[in-house]
Amino acid sequence: MGIFDWFIKPSTREFFRESKKVKDYSLFDLLHGYIYLRWPFFYISMGKGDHPMARRMGPLLGWIGSLIEKTAGPVQEDGRKPGFADTYHGKVVPLEAARQLVTIKEDLRFENLEQVIPYTRARDLIVKNPDHIAVLDCPCRASQSNPCLPMDVCLIVGEPFSSFVLEHMPDRSRKISSQEAEQILKAEDDRGHVHHAFFKDAILGRFYAICNCCSCCCGAMKAQRSGTPMLCSSGYVSQVDESQCAGCGTCATVCQFDAIEINGFSVIAHEKCMGCGVCVNHCPQSALHLVRDERRGVPLELNQLMMDAMKIG
Repeated sequence: MGIFDWFIKPSTREFFRESKKVKDYSLFDLLHGYIYLRWPFFYISMGKGDHPMARRMGPLLGWIGSLIEKTAGPVQEDGRKPGFADTYHGKVVPLEAARQLVTIKEDLRFENLEQVIPYTRARDLIVKNPDHIAVLDCPCRASQSNPCLPMDVCLIVGEPFSSFVLEHMPDRSRKISSQEAEQILKAEDDRGHVHHAFFKDAILGRFYAICNCCSCCCGAMKAQRSGTPMLCSSGYVSQVDESQCAGCGTCATVCQFDAIEINGFSVIAHEKCMGCGVCVNHCPQSALHLVRDERRGVPLELNQLMMDAMKIG
């Protein structure tokens, strides 16, 4: 053990060790990932522009942002230069798919899920010690002056991430079981909030958290509305059975993507619908259901990924 190991927490050492296994993971990525994990409340409030220092530090943040985008990868075949969304993004997942991600029984390794996660970087579903789960106060909500409650709704899944959060932010996080994680997911779904599986290139290029988001607080959803594609569809869209719909408007009230209007019955704007399933779970008439839309990519459904892997194997 080196002298610096005496001053570095075990989870930090593990994060550094894991980083050595990641291809093309630079020193800048390592520093970026450490800063993000160590100070997520400051990082996200600055990124959203909610922090009192954000305006004053605008030029510096812009320069740092340009450095981050330079690591996003080369120009793609379609001529598009990868941007910030390619380095830090979420996959919308319906409630059942989110439950699968917090009830994993063994380590998983699914790499380069291009059809599921359509970004140039950060699209590996690698989960080590999946039963190690921490719940963290939501940094997006914490940056708001009048946030949605409760605060403790962000789920950090697997190692070294859950231990890192617990060791560095014990006052804003706690260890929970898979059953408690499921309860949080269900409670947030009942509140009309959307589940996103988050991936970040600096976080070893892989899945690390499930955010339970509302459009009024969530930085990723606000970025999506302003034209930065930080979220990808679940692979589903909502569909209305007009014969069952009472036109009550409940679905439009809970839709976080403003994808539903009422014109005698519910009308879904499929170009806006992200397939989260919140409207389906809240419809008192059971008039809504999710259907696959091949144009929106492949769902992040763990059970199906495991079945496909067994067939290939």
